Amino acid sequence: VWLEPSRFARLEEIENLLASDDQELIGDFSKAHLLPTVEGKDPGLKYISPATLAAVLAGHFSGFIESSIVVDCRYPYEYEGGHVKGAVNLPLQRDVEQFLLEQPVVPLDASKRVIIIFHCEFSVERGPKMCKFLRERDRCCHEYPQLHYPELYVLEGGYREFFFQFPSHCEPRDYRPMEHSAFREELRKFRGQSR
Repeated sequence: VWLEPSRFARLEEIENLLASDDQELIGDFSKAHLLPTVEGKDPGLKYISPATLAAVLAGHFSGFIESSIVVDCRYPYEYEGGHVKGAVNLPLQRDVEQFLLEQPVVPLDASKRVIIIFHCEFSVERGPKMCKFLRERDRCCHEYPQLHYPELYVLEGGYREFFFQFPSHCEPRDYRPMEHSAFREELRKFRGQSR
């Protein structure tokens, strides 16, 4: 395939960056990840600790971040039972598409970042899966490697771990597990919708 020289140079630059084994670049390869990462279940995703999320919420990175969106992928009954202050509840793929892709969040200050942090109860399945889904849908909307949201993270340990370490950052200050006996019917309904 013939490419324009400028586009070819950009792709060559990206390939060189990737070949240098620097896997710390954000999704559009324009810069390094801002937040310190920790090891997580999926090596293809970037995980942050509960302490890093608390630091973001407290404004410690506000000089670099214009907007941070915490996406709670748990089911509504879990979210209502306690969630990270300011988090948006997007349990289904269509919710993520509507909220994040129909009218993308664009930084007004080009030097600042928009970061998205996904989580579910333990950040083992629903949160990581939704993070991958957003990246995949975002890639489809652009010419590679451009993205609306190049900087995505998953909260290691999920809401459960965050709540136990930082309950003051949660509202209501509580934790309702997915397997709560009073919400079996809701669980069955949402599991069916998620498939």
